[in-house]
Amino acid sequence: MGRSSIMLKDEKSIMMDYGVKLNHKTEYPVGMPKVDAVILSHAHMDHSGDVPALYNEMLIPTFGTRPTLKLSELLLEDSMKLWKKQHQQPRFHKRQLGSFINRYVSLDYHSATRFNNMSIEFYDAAHISGSAVTLIERKDAKENKRIVYTGDYKLQEQSLHKGAEIVQGDVLITESTYATRQHPDRSKLIQSFISKIKETLDNGGTALVPVFAVGRSQEILAILHKHGLADRTYLDGMARAATSIVLKYPEFIQNHGALSAASHEATTIKEQADRLDALNEPSIILTTAGMLNGGPVLNYITRLNKSSHILLTGFQLEGTNGRTLLEKGEVEIDGEKVRIDTPATHFDFSAHAGKDDIYEYVRKSSPSTVICVHGDAENAKALAENLKLEGFDAHAPEVGDTIKLD
Repeated sequence: MGRSSIMLKDEKSIMMDYGVKLNHKTEYPVGMPKVDAVILSHAHMDHSGDVPALYNEMLIPTFGTRPTLKLSELLLEDSMKLWKKQHQQPRFHKRQLGSFINRYVSLDYHSATRFNNMSIEFYDAAHISGSAVTLIERKDAKENKRIVYTGDYKLQEQSLHKGAEIVQGDVLITESTYATRQHPDRSKLIQSFISKIKETLDNGGTALVPVFAVGRSQEILAILHKHGLADRTYLDGMARAATSIVLKYPEFIQNHGALSAASHEATTIKEQADRLDALNEPSIILTTAGMLNGGPVLNYITRLNKSSHILLTGFQLEGTNGRTLLEKGEVEIDGEKVRIDTPATHFDFSAHAGKDDIYEYVRKSSPSTVICVHGDAENAKALAENLKLEGFDAHAPEVGDTIKLD
């Protein structure tokens, strides 16, 4: 799972995403083949994180939506700052990032553009603001072929997204992140989440809510507003800038008014003194990073009073502080293991499709060929094997594999 990088080769070669896998050791795409264009499905680093590196050698267009450009720029600039801070060898510099930005081609949903002998059209993937399912249609005298690349998507409605559009194609390249697991009922999940927050506040504690800056922070902020809790919320870290970007593109989310109201009602953390203020009263602190690996969350986690609670809202990758907290009750700060006595609960607010939704998407897309990507190897293989039993020509390629499309 992670570092999505899929090349479609015809008369011209198109790279669909070019991301990194963020773990205790960052993993990058294998090789850097020559391509003629990039399609960026959305801004998350496992899809966008290495795109500027392509501009070391190539001056090519990248197709994506307007929010994807601005959110990617935010995350990529943060990566550059982190490399400098940690004295790491950079994968790209400001010049490459500038080339990526200057050659970016913004597309709206349902607005096709022509690239060589192909048509490229985006549909709403309902994963985060600007996320897109891509239809690549090859049009020539002999044969038309429709290739659908889902990126990350979610069929079920969320606070800010109605649900992904299902696009029919001859070839479907689908994510398989949760191909073997269902997500909990959303309404019951929200009820449990809000109940735990209110209980914590009533007991005089701090509800510390680590979030991913892009997507999850806006979703949770909208939920808190709906339940009358936004005015008791402090917003810290990159979530502030990401929320401002999302609000600039109201056509890419639903309930824009609710998110806008929530961002005004919440208190923005601007300096260390504000963080101390947030801890001095029963409050909700919405802050990065979602897996507790760095970010402002580490300023809070050792200072919580005994009535506080940590509410993890996203997947906790093996090897991250978030996973270690859930399994062992400890985190690593500045190279040292620190015991955390504050109780922590995980809430599955995933913006990915669950098992049933993935199968629904495949069946309704009606492809002849399905390529299962962007998931643990076991999940992708299980999905492919089950789809074969339903009559699909299904594949679960490993890194570096090539599949010939007839």
